[in-house]
Amino acid sequence: MTRAFWIGAALTLCAIGAALLSLVWTPYDVTAMNIPAKLQGPSLTHPLGTDHFGRDILSMLMAGARTSIAVAVVAVGIGAGVGVPLGLAAAAQRGGLLDEAISRLSDLVFAFPSLVIAILITASFGPSALNAILAIGIFNIPVFARLSRGAALPLWQRDFILAARSFDKSRARISAEHILPNIANLLTVQCTIQFSLGILAEAGLSYVGLGAQPPTPSWGRMLADAQTLVTIAPHVAILPGLAIVLTVLGLNLLGDGLRDRLDPKLKVMRL
Repeated sequence: MTRAFWIGAALTLCAIGAALLSLVWTPYDVTAMNIPAKLQGPSLTHPLGTDHFGRDILSMLMAGARTSIAVAVVAVGIGAGVGVPLGLAAAAQRGGLLDEAISRLSDLVFAFPSLVIAILITASFGPSALNAILAIGIFNIPVFARLSRGAALPLWQRDFILAARSFDKSRARISAEHILPNIANLLTVQCTIQFSLGILAEAGLSYVGLGAQPPTPSWGRMLADAQTLVTIAPHVAILPGLAIVLTVLGLNLLGDGLRDRLDPKLKVMRL
């Protein structure tokens, strides 16, 4: 494993650790306001300072990590859980009606960015973290569908698949027992990449008011609230932005390291 991989793993574990710890403990109640203590700089009482409502920024960042990571994990789970079976089914029916339908539906979803999908959903059901999950998850479905289809197509011409077909195994069984295990490494790397993109998307949706709503802490919401305070208390805006940058950087480094480790072609190149 490379040094970049371990750096990425450390940053990712720090973010996940903060999110898990916030489930049981934060230095201060994230919903408790203390107006007399607003916009304080870092101190022994508040290691990262306070925001414009006097809330402890460290506690807000920990709870915000929980929100961002939860939204990204569930959204990626939706994308992979729906997209991978669709991609495998399309590859199994290459050139057929099902393949064509899945491919065109993927193109249709790609035509609408996640922000537009979020606007459509929130216009119908209202802004919330759940609707942000739906928007990001729907956008992830064609990503995994295309990836799994493209990775599975060459495998259907391999000898071990032809041997499985000679035993009268169904295409669905072959996809589950032989195709999926052979593309699992690729899907794992893609999940890591989409996870980082999911955190960015959640922050962006919360920033424009379409994600998690107050009093639920969110890194994007913290940035939106701090945008007018940059010249007065820059730490209020810098710290949540830094949390997003470091988490996304960690996930990207982790994904690159996993790709280098799991991709046999890159192993041959290194040799």
